[in-house]
Amino acid sequence: MTIDNYTILYNPLSGNNQGATVAETLKEKLNAQSITDMTKIESYADFFSEHQGENIVICGGDGTLNRFLNDVSSLTLSNSIYFYPCGSGNDFCRDINAPADGITCIDEYIKNLPLCTVNEKEYKFINGIGYGIDGYCCEVGDKLRLESNKPINYTEIAIKGLLFHYKPTDATVTVDGVKHEFKKVWIAPTMLGRYYGGGMMPTPNQNRLNDSQTLSIMIFHDTSSLQTLMIFPSIFKGEHVKKDKKVTVLEGKEITVEFSEPRTLQIDGETVLNVKKYGASFAKVPVEN
Repeated sequence: MTIDNYTILYNPLSGNNQGATVAETLKEKLNAQSITDMTKIESYADFFSEHQGENIVICGGDGTLNRFLNDVSSLTLSNSIYFYPCGSGNDFCRDINAPADGITCIDEYIKNLPLCTVNEKEYKFINGIGYGIDGYCCEVGDKLRLESNKPINYTEIAIKGLLFHYKPTDATVTVDGVKHEFKKVWIAPTMLGRYYGGGMMPTPNQNRLNDSQTLSIMIFHDTSSLQTLMIFPSIFKGEHVKKDKKVTVLEGKEITVEFSEPRTLQIDGETVLNVKKYGASFAKVPVEN
């Protein structure tokens, strides 16, 4: 296999519907063998059978990479997988310090991924699970995207949600069998990496390649809307963790989160509605809904 033997898989919706254009430019840059719209692939088993010995480049955002990894989860991949970021957030590449304008081999990062169990379904994830106002922002963003092609301003959505629309809930967080109770929880993301949501760093000390295979959860709790709005910007530098009476970070191998009322959840930016409870672990975690 030669180093320039590439085949590109792209998501046409990534980068504000510029995925196809970006893929064509990348094909020329890499002198790639071919490009394929991944939304039209009916069988990845057939695809990999036809592309044996080729390097596969995923061209898209974190959500695109998430979908690809879940779609091929039942397959044993012999091809090397590369990633070219062209999404709106690109938190995965930010976390692994990958170049924003080049391809990166991601084989070591995808060989053993954790699972999120929600509503009796399992999803692999590469960055984190957002639960609370972050999931709400994705839900609102999805609705706005159907109405217009304009870029989505998630910061604006979050501010309006904090001040007017989103209501916090109580939460029970169980980490490796130990229960923790929290009131007025705004967000409770479980993270494999440090970043999500386009640069937010809820768990600044999390290492996705840690030998113990542990995840980190951050709970933002016991604050008013105004207090939350004042503290929230510090999450982009990871400095919110200094507010240890309002922000709690826990680490463990098995994590479950249950809200007192259903809320929207997001997995690497992909929205799941009406969720009351989720579990996360490198091994399957039974979650009773």
